[in-house]
Amino acid sequence: MPLPAALACAVLAMSMARAAEPERTLPSVVVETSRNSQLGIADTANAGIITQQQLEARTVYRTGELLEAMPGLIVSQHSGEGKANQFYLRGFNLDHGTDLRTTVDGMLVNQRSHAHGQGWTDLNFLIPELVTRMEYAKGPYSASEGDFATAGSASIVYADKLAQGIASVGIGQNGYLRTLLADSPKAGNGNLLYALELFHNDGPFTRPDDYRKFNGVLRYSEGNAANGFNLSAMAYRAKWNATDQIPQRAVNGGLLGRFDTVDPTDGGQSHRYSLSAAWRRSTAQESSSVNAYLIHNKLDLFSNFTYFLNDPINGDQFAQPDRRTTAGMNASHTWRGNWLGRSMENTIGLQLQNDNAFNGLLQTAARRTLSTVRQDHVVESSAGIYFENRTGWNDWFRTVAGLRSDHYRFNVKSDKPANSGTATDSIASPKLSFIFGPWAKTEYYLNVGTGFHSNDARGATISVDPASGNPVNRVTPLVRSKGMEVGMRSEIIPGLQSTLALYRLDFDSELLFIGDAGTTEASRPSRRYGIEFNNYYKPTSWLTLDADIAFARARFRDADPVGSRIPGAVEGVASVAMAVDNLGPYFGALQLRYFGPRPLIEDNSVRSRSTTTLNGRIGYRINPKMRVELEGFNLLNRRDSAIDYYYESRLAGEPPGSATPDVHFHPIESRSFRVTLVTNF
Repeated sequence: MPLPAALACAVLAMSMARAAEPERTLPSVVVETSRNSQLGIADTANAGIITQQQLEARTVYRTGELLEAMPGLIVSQHSGEGKANQFYLRGFNLDHGTDLRTTVDGMLVNQRSHAHGQGWTDLNFLIPELVTRMEYAKGPYSASEGDFATAGSASIVYADKLAQGIASVGIGQNGYLRTLLADSPKAGNGNLLYALELFHNDGPFTRPDDYRKFNGVLRYSEGNAANGFNLSAMAYRAKWNATDQIPQRAVNGGLLGRFDTVDPTDGGQSHRYSLSAAWRRSTAQESSSVNAYLIHNKLDLFSNFTYFLNDPINGDQFAQPDRRTTAGMNASHTWRGNWLGRSMENTIGLQLQNDNAFNGLLQTAARRTLSTVRQDHVVESSAGIYFENRTGWNDWFRTVAGLRSDHYRFNVKSDKPANSGTATDSIASPKLSFIFGPWAKTEYYLNVGTGFHSNDARGATISVDPASGNPVNRVTPLVRSKGMEVGMRSEIIPGLQSTLALYRLDFDSELLFIGDAGTTEASRPSRRYGIEFNNYYKPTSWLTLDADIAFARARFRDADPVGSRIPGAVEGVASVAMAVDNLGPYFGALQLRYFGPRPLIEDNSVRSRSTTTLNGRIGYRINPKMRVELEGFNLLNRRDSAIDYYYESRLAGEPPGSATPDVHFHPIESRSFRVTLVTNF
């Protein structure tokens, strides 16, 4: 019997046995608000905290889509399931995570100077049942958030202990199988949390993804969120095949089906192992926290986006291996008091990180190395210190002022000596927020601040193009962003929470994804304007409604005959969700998501189409400790794209030397269903 199936049987047997034991009456899973009330707490209109119960109410096809609980964020995929997701937010095509800072228990997920793209954010190691909350914010207005945080930031926090043990078995179409066993029994003076997940999925593709994932967590903790500590170990391994984006002309001409692939040997494997520790102490007047982590990541990624354009014989497949060890530490101390009769809170923090990475770019055929374009050893070190002051001037006006300073050192040892070297850079980022109210349960915000993203270390020391040998210019190591925003948050209508925000974001240099190289490159200065309107409404005890809409205008700020549009920049996003609960043993939800068309080229002559998905689920509580859920994805069975690109490629049967510009797309998955049995013990 295959291992996942064997584990499924074992988990199911354990679940039934536990269910037969005498049990306590436990609270059912209740669909609560999508965003908790933030009046008097938040510093901007676009910040919030999402609880574990609220995340459980979401229907997600893949783990990374948990981040879509952040209003206005789109999470998609343009390759195999094991690859990092594609993110869109506030007029950005964030590629695999640039300018969206993501942390799990304080560990930075974005990988700097990564082989495939700056800020690579692989969330496949997440176990959703362990997430106790997600805190999100948008814009460069928080002093505690540094690199990659201009568009937004998401902080995911794992639980120290579970209210109940969890055993679940899920099966579905397209080879879907998932088993999970998790609990946190008492151990000594604390709790020992453990979780084991096995996962498989093929997707609807002609060449099955055959995505196989093993995931494990072990955590010992004592105390609570205010005073306590934890020690954690996490392990994740995965292998997969990839159906990368395909050219529209091949589908129109009948050469390929929507779920076919050009190069069936694309795919990859990865692993992530981490050790981490966190410590917290609090009194009425002071609080301190420290967390430290050590992470080892490995990725072997094989892609082919241009097929036979550059090599008519062997094809254009390339490998991007990346192996790295990351060490980091975050520490902060907050003290509270009064100054001239005004309440005040001050925070000082220190953030350290070091990445020791070995990565490369290889030309391959069927995952066999043909030649080496470049290989590099990158050591990237950073230190960030910040200070933030919160002052309540009276009962209707408060301010948050912060200053952050970051220093980076890049050391690159390349197989081409001309591209080796050392570079350093520093940047200061001031922040200021004014909060007025609340009046009539309505609060108003004015935010200004600067932030930054780091560029790839190899770009900071490069002298010659490793493929052509031509001289190239080095990029600025740290690129400044500037943001300003006005917003409001209101709960004046009973049961309704609404936020409205208008913003502007400027970047000194845009990071763009280069399809034929599979990397991100520094580009032209940019500006974005946008408006976001988010609503949560709970008209009854059994019905919850969410409605979010966002529009953005993204342009390059310099003059260039090629045009001013930013390829792939998201322009319009909307979502509507309905959740029902407290209807006896039944519960359910529906989520409609709209992802608007985007320019694919600077002159806007080629645009993508919009994408609309409808997902949902219905569940039944068999007893207080057991429930069954049916989830459905793409219920309308739409033939939309998860992503679109526009670039040149050549198929095997096309004339030698030809290069055809075309839209290349990755389809959304066809309609599918999954059934999950969950037992608590």
